[in-house]
Amino acid sequence: MTSANGYAAAEQVAIKVENLGVEYSLKLTRKNTFRHTLTRRTGSTGGETKFWALRDVSFEIVHGESLGVIGPNGAGKSTLLQVLAGIITPSAGVVEVDGHVSSLLTLGAGFDGELSGRDNIRLAGAFMGLDHNVVEERLPAMVEYADLGPFIDAAIKTYSAGMKARLGFAIATSVNPDILLLDEVLATGDAAFREKSKTRVLELVKEAKAIVLVTHDMEWVREYCNKAMLLEKGHIVAVGSPDEVVAIHQEHSARRRAEQTAAGVMPLQPAVAAASGPGPR
Repeated sequence: MTSANGYAAAEQVAIKVENLGVEYSLKLTRKNTFRHTLTRRTGSTGGETKFWALRDVSFEIVHGESLGVIGPNGAGKSTLLQVLAGIITPSAGVVEVDGHVSSLLTLGAGFDGELSGRDNIRLAGAFMGLDHNVVEERLPAMVEYADLGPFIDAAIKTYSAGMKARLGFAIATSVNPDILLLDEVLATGDAAFREKSKTRVLELVKEAKAIVLVTHDMEWVREYCNKAMLLEKGHIVAVGSPDEVVAIHQEHSARRRAEQTAAGVMPLQPAVAAASGPGPR
């Protein structure tokens, strides 16, 4: 067995996932009638439905691989990252992660809006279990990398999404993680910062770090990932070289758009779909 970047199977496995499944239980919304109230009191589960956000997902990556996870909205991409980060407990299967994990899954997650950017770096370090002296030693480098100027001492609640992304990325990548998990964060911020972020990710790959990136940017996957995986409806459709997997994804996307157009349905743009409500991505 050989990995996408040519590494032999003898290389150290960073992430191994076998038959992973994540099941959610949803309460369907409806009018709170007397009959509905009565059925709830009698223990009926009417109005409740279960679905698998991920089902029978198996893959592995070795240190030095950068895996781009792609797929339509609702495919389970973000759910997968949350499992790898230890935020969500799987309903089925086994997940093995070898090494220190650093993640940036949601902009602003874990930040205290009342604290300054500098103090949020210290707070994040404490959450990561880093020694206070280590955080203070790395603080100047993180501040410099985030490049927020005087805003580093302003309250986080005054930051734009791009500023939060810059600070979060600076923190996540400066702790020298063995495994880095990123969810769409590289699409935020100005062009200069995006290029700097890509350069940093490549540095981590060269240092034999493992990276899992969820993104809708196919060019990013082609140019900066050495392996790709396509998820659809919670299942793996393809795993392989970025060019091959992106081509399959684009073919499937074109087919879905054609089917929606034929049915008279206006396809949702990613931003609209993301704003339509909670659910797996």
